[in-house]
Amino acid sequence: MKEIIMSSKNMLFIFFLAFLAIIFNPYEDKSDMEIMAIVQQNREKLRNKNNPPKHTMIPVDESQKFRGVFYGYIPCDDCAGIKMTLSLKNKQNYLLVKQYARSSNKEYYDKGKYEWDEKTNKVTLTSRKKKEIQQYLIKNEGELILLKSDGTKIKGNQDKYTLLRTDKSDSRKIHIH
Repeated sequence: MKEIIMSSKNMLFIFFLAFLAIIFNPYEDKSDMEIMAIVQQNREKLRNKNNPPKHTMIPVDESQKFRGVFYGYIPCDDCAGIKMTLSLKNKQNYLLVKQYARSSNKEYYDKGKYEWDEKTNKVTLTSRKKKEIQQYLIKNEGELILLKSDGTKIKGNQDKYTLLRTDKSDSRKIHIH
């Protein structure tokens, strides 16, 4: 008998909760169209929260659009050529890997900071260890042209001094380490 009383109390409690849910349901008096409109408005609010309008967005550092990995094979006076890999990373850091075409396959690494000058359309690399400066002319988003140490173009065919960005060019034509 006690079990029947306990189960009936539980059932009565569940019915009471269901009754309260029906009475206090805020959407009960709204039509399906009105409910769908509310749902759509809430979706828009979420989208706008995750993707704010352009006028409220934080401006992007233009130099960051040239981030990526650039490859090339640069001519050399005392060797057959230099395989170069330039990686422009986050926070204006770079990694430059050079491998001279000789009997040794030793790679030389250089790290540092880079800056992008919008007026001259140049990327300037400043080495951490050597404190050397190296400059590249931005031909377009997918190509950088190596410049002399004074920032002027190297005489001759500029295509020979060009590094190609991997995601903007045919990867089969580019040297990969």
